[in-house]
Amino acid sequence: MNPEQFTQKEDTIVALSTPSGSGAIGVIRVSGKDTFAVCDQVFYGKTLSEQASHTVHFGTIRNDEGQIIDEVVAALFKAPRSFTKEDVIEVSCHGSQYIIQQVIQLLIGKGARLAKAGEFTQRAYLNGRMDLAQAEAIADLIASDSKAAHQVAMKQMRGGFSKKITQLREEFTKLAALLELELDFSEEDVEFANRDEMQRQLNHLKTAVTDMAQSFALGNAIKNGVPVAIVGKPNAGKSTLLNALLQEDKAIVSAIPGTTRDSIEDEVVLEGIRFRFIDTAGLRETADEVESIGIARAFAKMKESQILLYMFDAVEEKREDWQAQVAQLQADHPDTKVIVVANKIDEYARFDLFLPDGVVGCGISAKEHQQIDRLQQLLIEAVQAHQLSNQDQVIVTNLRHYEALQDTLKALAQVQQTLDLGLSTEMVASDIRTAIYHLGEITGQISNNDLLEFIFSKFCIGK
Repeated sequence: MNPEQFTQKEDTIVALSTPSGSGAIGVIRVSGKDTFAVCDQVFYGKTLSEQASHTVHFGTIRNDEGQIIDEVVAALFKAPRSFTKEDVIEVSCHGSQYIIQQVIQLLIGKGARLAKAGEFTQRAYLNGRMDLAQAEAIADLIASDSKAAHQVAMKQMRGGFSKKITQLREEFTKLAALLELELDFSEEDVEFANRDEMQRQLNHLKTAVTDMAQSFALGNAIKNGVPVAIVGKPNAGKSTLLNALLQEDKAIVSAIPGTTRDSIEDEVVLEGIRFRFIDTAGLRETADEVESIGIARAFAKMKESQILLYMFDAVEEKREDWQAQVAQLQADHPDTKVIVVANKIDEYARFDLFLPDGVVGCGISAKEHQQIDRLQQLLIEAVQAHQLSNQDQVIVTNLRHYEALQDTLKALAQVQQTLDLGLSTEMVASDIRTAIYHLGEITGQISNNDLLEFIFSKFCIGK
C-alpha cells in the first residue's frame, strides 16, 4: 500500500468528536497541516500558532463581523505529538447544536473541510501512529459495553495482538529467507533450511495461528454478547427464569401451557461478560398454529445460540425423559454448550441432580431465586471467561482478522502438502510467502485503498 495515494491526505479536516445532541460541551477536532492557520482566523485571545504544544488556552470564537459565537478552550497538539501525528487543535465549546454548527462552518470557511467517517483514525494509521489492527480496536473500544469487551479492545489497541502477529510474521519470514537462499545456490545443491527443523517450526506456527483462530468464538461472544437460548417443555419455568436472571418482569408468567408464543430477548452482564438471553416457546406437539410458529422459531434460536439452557420441571418430569431430551439436543447441536437446569428444587427437602457423564447443570428455584448464582457461574465458565485473566492470551474479536488467520492456515496446509510431496523449494517458498501475506493483511502491512475505505467508513465521524 502507498499511503500517499490515499484520498486527500494533505487536507485540513474538522468534525465534532463528542456525540451529537445537546450537552454541556462539544469538542470540535481539527487536524492537518493548516490547522493553526485556520484556527487563528477565528480564535481570539492568543495567537495559537505561537503557543507551545500540549497547552490549553481560553478565548472566544468570532465570526467575520467580529461577533462572539462562544467562549471556548483550545487544546493544542503540534505534530508529530498528536493522535494523527499532524497538527491538531481540539476546541471545547458549549454543547448547543447551533454553536457547534456555527463554529464548524466558520472553520470550513477558513480552509478546513468536514472529515469523513473515521478519517482522524485513518490518518493516525497512515502516518504510522498505529497499525490497522490497533486502529480497528479503537472502534471496538468505543463500542465496548462490558468489562470484558473493554479489556479485550484495550489490549488490542495497545498492540498486544499486533505484537503476536508481527512475531509470527517474522518467524515465517526467516523460513522464507532460508528457502530463498537455497534458490540462489540451487546449482550447488545446498540445503540451508533443514527439513526436519522446518517441520518443527511449521508445527509451532500452525499451533499458534490455530489457537488465535479458535479464540474467535470467545472473542465474538465478548464483543457481541453470548446468545443463550432457554429451552424446555411448556411450564418448565423458562419465563420465570428469564425474569430472575434479568431481575425484572420481562416475560409473562402463567400456569397455562403455551403462554410464550414468540422469542423474548434481553441482556445482562455477568462478571464482565454480556449474555443475551432468549426465552423460547415450550417444546411440544401442538395443533395451535400460532404456538407452532413460536416453536419453529425456538428451534431457529437454538441454532443461533452458543449456549442452550435446557430447563425441566424437577417435580413433574421423569429422569429418563429429560435425559433423552438433553441427549437429543447434544446430537442436534454438537458445537453448542448444553447446561441442564432442574427447576422447583424448593419443593424438595433434599434434591440431587443426576447428570449423565460430560453434562453440566444445577438445580434451581426460578420462583424463589434459589441457586441462580450457581447457574450464573456455570454460564461464565461455559464461555471460558478465565482466559481474560491471562495477560499473554490473544483473543480475536474481528471477523476480518479471523478470516485472515483461516487463510494463513490454508497456506500452511499447502506448505505441508508441498513438503510431503517433495516438490521444489521454490513452491515451498511461494506457499510460505502466501502465509506471510495473509498475516500482513491483519496489521495493514499488506493492504489496499478499497479495504481501508471499508474499514474506516464504519467509524463515527470525528474519530
